[in-house]
Amino acid sequence: MREEFQADLTEVSRLLVTMAESVRGALRKATTALLTADLEAAESVIQRDTEVDTLHQQVETKVADIIVRQAPVASDLRRAITALHISADLERMGDLAEHVAKTAARRHPSPAVPAELRPVFKGMAEVADQMAEKITNVLVHPDAGLAGELEKDDDAIDDLERQLFKIMLADDWPYGAETAIDGALLGRFYERYADHAVNISEHTIYLITGEPASAQQD
Repeated sequence: MREEFQADLTEVSRLLVTMAESVRGALRKATTALLTADLEAAESVIQRDTEVDTLHQQVETKVADIIVRQAPVASDLRRAITALHISADLERMGDLAEHVAKTAARRHPSPAVPAELRPVFKGMAEVADQMAEKITNVLVHPDAGLAGELEKDDDAIDDLERQLFKIMLADDWPYGAETAIDGALLGRFYERYADHAVNISEHTIYLITGEPASAQQD
């Protein structure tokens, strides 16, 4: 029974890594669509979001089966429940990448963001990509120290979002309310993507240490 339990958990971990790789690739492609008005890239992200949803359902089903058949306790139960939380955050990250892609597709053939905003979005995308890469690495090789780095990465995203609003709220903003609304929503999508990555890092720290992430910072 123990060997079967470990095999089940290994399969759940594999599914989570696949999800993490998928949502990282989705945001990278969605950003390309956003900054270059690439309709094909946008449509690819939108169409493939169901793959992440399917993986999320597979994790939920597998974990439910583990709990029913194996009745795990203590650290084993924590591993199973943590997998559910991580899967939910990854699924949401995929949705947010899809939102970016849909905005790019809606504005095609024009770029969804004006030239003045592109450096900010490029910066947000680069930080978000680094966070997604760390999430994948942490899922493959659990490391509380690496997981803890995502909090600072999230601060960088927040700083860039503030820069975004500073540009759009300036008196000389020439593009009107509709473009500003798009910019605000897009900034929110990247910011929430990063927030879910931080959630995953906190779940991972709890899994490794048995203590909430906040306790590691005290």
